[in-house]
Amino acid sequence: MSRGVTAADRCATARGVKPPLPSLPPLPPPIGRLGRRVPAWLRWLRGKVRASEFAFVLVAIPVGMAAGLLTIVQSGLARGLQMLLYGLPPDIRLSGMGPLSPLQLAVLPAGGIALAAFTWATRTRGRTLVDAVEANALHGGRMTAPDSLLISGQTILSNGFGASVGLEAAYAQLGGLVASLAARILNLRRGDMRTLVGAGTGAAIAAAFGAPIAGAFYAFEITIGAYTPAAIASVAAAALAGAQVAQRLGAVPYLVAVHPGPVIHSSGYVIYAGLGACCALIGIVVMRAVALVELGTRARLPGWSRPMLGGLLLIPLAMLSPQTLSAGHSALHLDLVETAPLEFIAIVLVAKSLASIISLGFGFRGGLFFASLFLGTLVGHLYAGGIMLALGRPVLDPDNAAMVGMAAFAAAVIGGPMTMAMLVLEATGSFSLTGAVLAASLVSATIARETFGYSFSTWRLHLRGETIKSARDVGWVRTLTAGRMMRRDANVVPASMSVAEFRRRFPLGSTSRVVVTDEAGGYGGIVSTAAAYAEGVDPHNSIAMLAHAADMALTPGMHIGEIMALLDTAETDELAVLGPAREVLGILSESFVRRRYAEELEKAQRDLFGED
Repeated sequence: MSRGVTAADRCATARGVKPPLPSLPPLPPPIGRLGRRVPAWLRWLRGKVRASEFAFVLVAIPVGMAAGLLTIVQSGLARGLQMLLYGLPPDIRLSGMGPLSPLQLAVLPAGGIALAAFTWATRTRGRTLVDAVEANALHGGRMTAPDSLLISGQTILSNGFGASVGLEAAYAQLGGLVASLAARILNLRRGDMRTLVGAGTGAAIAAAFGAPIAGAFYAFEITIGAYTPAAIASVAAAALAGAQVAQRLGAVPYLVAVHPGPVIHSSGYVIYAGLGACCALIGIVVMRAVALVELGTRARLPGWSRPMLGGLLLIPLAMLSPQTLSAGHSALHLDLVETAPLEFIAIVLVAKSLASIISLGFGFRGGLFFASLFLGTLVGHLYAGGIMLALGRPVLDPDNAAMVGMAAFAAAVIGGPMTMAMLVLEATGSFSLTGAVLAASLVSATIARETFGYSFSTWRLHLRGETIKSARDVGWVRTLTAGRMMRRDANVVPASMSVAEFRRRFPLGSTSRVVVTDEAGGYGGIVSTAAAYAEGVDPHNSIAMLAHAADMALTPGMHIGEIMALLDTAETDELAVLGPAREVLGILSESFVRRRYAEELEKAQRDLFGED
């Protein structure tokens, strides 16, 4: 409490001397988002990171290191589980094994049971888990530890028991989680948080493949959804840090150095563009098949039984060839260094595709990243062999065709043509091959985008009811709802009011529109004030005769995209916002909605390019 004015103070004022100010208690330290006091050093660090791009890069480096370390840990867990269950020697992976025994084949349905038990124990039944792409697209980069750990655990179990899924989704998930938690501690802006999450996922992929450039492009194309000048330094630094951590720990990259074939001349680019088209079409078939199987099994089978039945269905494919199991690392390397008959390659292509479709469609957790690389090498070999059989002479080098097919198939499924081109460049060091890869990947990605419209991750979100097609930030659209933007002081009149009474109550210029309600107080349309003063309008008629948009209205939860679409459909300048009982809550005009959309869009663009 401040002290009162004393006699000494009044005397000092009379002499022209200002009395001392009342003593005030010191301000408490700021409260953080988690409700805790923020230490002074953390407040200082937050200010530096928010104000300095260099400081932001310094934060991205330890995030990349942590993402690389978590990638190695997850890879070791899945690898150790496979070695324990299948008795693998240290130098051989599951997809490079010889024929499997009945006891080893029984691991597949057992894995389905283990996954179902893990899902039940963690209470994920019917719960939607948010991955890094969805978090960056809809939630401003906010990821939660429970969701991310569950996704990682399910993916490690699925891959460790031999299902035909890759671990890249788990790598990116925990890499993004580390970045998201760091961004929340530092109280970063929405755009900076999204950038840091992209840097974390890119670092994880860079660590797995030993390819920092490809990891950086993965962050831009897959997780951030755009190439942003403000993010280049931080994303590149994180990717380099992640790759260096993996290298220092002795991790073997997924794609070891590959010796490229002969130099590819410009005429070969046209032929390889055809390979890109083939990869796009096959990739679309695989993605649609996964969706159809998943929807069918969800509708007809209990959730706990789906992975077990999927494991049983994988047994005949594993008996045909163990190359169909797990992600396919050893199988891909064998395909690149050994020559196999085209018939065998075609069988493995079909079997691996079916194994991936069954694994993902029947509830195993994982992705198609590495599987698409492996399938692409098979398509490339078949493409080169088919041309040779048709023309009677070799036209394409099989190794080059395999690398081009690998990148083009992955570009169709994953959606990152530059990521795949850089992956091949870092694996081969051949610029002529990279040029052919880039041409085929762009053709493949363009066909997939034009005819299908989604990558595999966004396709699965689409099946869940989301409308996003990339990680580009559209979450701000969801926050601009009718309930937040509406005017609550709308003028309301009963439908029984006459036009004459309406004119007396609302002179021209007093308001532009009035909401009409029926006898029960429900919404009955909107009347333009100018329409009530138009020539030929009988003043004795009911004002309800002039109401429009009576059958179209907004709900408070509608976001701005839905609002603009409904305004266009209704062909009106304003719509009312109604509650559950059709009571009028407010009104929205098209001019205000489009102005707010333009303002938020401009703000999002400034955030994207790092402008103040």
